[in-house]
Amino acid sequence: MNTQDDETWIAACAHRLQLYWRTVDPIELEATAREIAHDTQLRALAPSQAASRWLAPIEAPGRG
Repeated sequence: MNTQDDETWIAACAHRLQLYWRTVDPIELEATAREIAHDTQLRALAPSQAASRWLAPIEAPGRG
């Protein structure tokens, strides 16, 4: 992966996170997306899939 591909992946992942957390600062969402990108299993997925899988425990019905 080159830097441009990494940045594009991170931006797309952060965008998916923003769909769930609309009030969170975009810089924080980007930092979270960067952390997700360090997980090799999640990084192998499309950005939106990786974010969805990472969010799965939070979005699970019956929580809260």
